[in-house]
Amino acid sequence: MGIIGTIIIGFLAGLVAKFLHPGRDPSGFIITTLLGIVGAVVATYLGQAVGWYRAGEGAGFLGAVVGAVIVLAIYNMVTRRSASNRI
Repeated sequence: MGIIGTIIIGFLAGLVAKFLHPGRDPSGFIITTLLGIVGAVVATYLGQAVGWYRAGEGAGFLGAVVGAVIVLAIYNMVTRRSASNRI
């Protein structure tokens, strides 16, 4: 299933991350799901680099959710910082 499976898992992980991430999140549905997909891809390749997964294996759902929450937190920090600089 490869990249398509990673995208589907990332989509679902993005939705879960949206609910798990504390605080107010002004980003919309599309941004959150895209960040979830990025988080799943990052978790997959980072897990392969560390040795948790073999090549061709995707990150598990839990790993994808953790990756999505981390990417979402970084995104929120960057957007808050840039919003405060505009004021």
